Amino acid sequence: MARISPLEVYKLLPGINCKKCGADTCMAFASQLIERKKKVEDCTVLFEEDKYKEKREKLIELLTPPIKEVVIGDGLKVGGEEVLYRHELTFFNPTALFIDISDDMSDEEIEERVRRINKFKIERVGQELKLDGIAIRCKTNDEVRFGEVVLKVVENSKMPIALCSFNPEIIEVGLGIAINRRPLIYAATRNNWKKFAELAKNYNCPLVVYEEDIEKMSDLVQDIEEYGVSDIILDFGTYPQGEPLARAIENMISARRAAIEDGFKPLGKPILGNATVAWLVESDPIKASHLESSLAASLMLNYADIIFMHTLETWAILPLLTLRQNIYTDPRVPIQVEPGLYAIGKPNESSPVLVTTNFALTYYTVASDVEAGKVDAYILVLDTEGLAVEPALAGAKFTASLVKEHLEKFKVDEKVNHKTIIIPGMAARLSGEIEDITGWRVLVGPIDSSRIPKFIEEKWKKNGKA
Repeated sequence: MARISPLEVYKLLPGINCKKCGADTCMAFASQLIERKKKVEDCTVLFEEDKYKEKREKLIELLTPPIKEVVIGDGLKVGGEEVLYRHELTFFNPTALFIDISDDMSDEEIEERVRRINKFKIERVGQELKLDGIAIRCKTNDEVRFGEVVLKVVENSKMPIALCSFNPEIIEVGLGIAINRRPLIYAATRNNWKKFAELAKNYNCPLVVYEEDIEKMSDLVQDIEEYGVSDIILDFGTYPQGEPLARAIENMISARRAAIEDGFKPLGKPILGNATVAWLVESDPIKASHLESSLAASLMLNYADIIFMHTLETWAILPLLTLRQNIYTDPRVPIQVEPGLYAIGKPNESSPVLVTTNFALTYYTVASDVEAGKVDAYILVLDTEGLAVEPALAGAKFTASLVKEHLEKFKVDEKVNHKTIIIPGMAARLSGEIEDITGWRVLVGPIDSSRIPKFIEEKWKKNGKA
């Protein structure tokens, strides 16, 4: 699929530069539409005047991504992707991780799992990584028990939920209880699809369609869409290992290619993977969690937009959250922190001042190492446009004049009673130029930030200051 250009979008806008959308010009608004920073609805003129009806309809069609965006609950977006590979543009909606709860668990176990799911948060390079939802499975085939569990989850968590059973009567019980939560319904098959489609329509909920054959999946989706259901998610089945797993992943890839490269709309839907199948072949919790994490990673790397999981082990989930963070970081914009003067610990006027770049991984690594070493210090973060030290130096984004500019802008001399800064070891060649331009003394720190505490101890504290 060719990338949409701002000019293509601009031709379908009023072109009157009224600024009602918040952009200065219609061309600027066109660019923001492509980047999803604005919505078509923000152009009120387009919707208020009948003469723009044809343009409006064409614009909506043009901007609709080949993979339909589906909303679960009151705001969890899945799908909505435009490209096969991240480097072509970016991926917009990170893979949603749902942890399962089954109705054969005890009330105490359910409450504990809900509590842990709600609280699961990890901070990495300034971003909060967390789980996205709860999948409630019916294993007892008991409508009453399933309803009790749905109620318990709804009362104790505000997270998006999925209701899982192939029995439409049981799903309807859960929908009646979670009526205001717009849960994901799992799952329609060739045998039950009409009843599930009716539920999805009546309760306005997204629906998972389960079919392992890709051609039959296409036919089934078209039948369900003709029935009036538009928010559909595909599940080609997941297996823990072997040829069935390879076939399922091949179907996921083929579906995504057909939708994006060929514009085949029946398969242009988010895809669900079920990593909990790892527990069918491994009884040992450690081995099962390890296999599940590996399986989930494979699914995520092959276009899974939602993954059901069972483990709550941090060591098994953290790699997935890290992988997801890396995949769904916009390659055009490095993760970065705001430039400025940051205090680590409780620095005073005689504390050292460290200089680094605003690439998030660099800053948080330095800050973490300084904090772990119990060093009270200031960190002067330079605006290197999100580049780490070495590429910033190579690209002339880390310069002596930039250091001078930031020393003055953030009034470092008002925070400390000395005029000494510590620059990264990789920036050693700039030390003389920085001293000449800024009038500050420069110490060349270690290349590895983990050695900063020892460097401060030996080069700073022994002398009271530098």
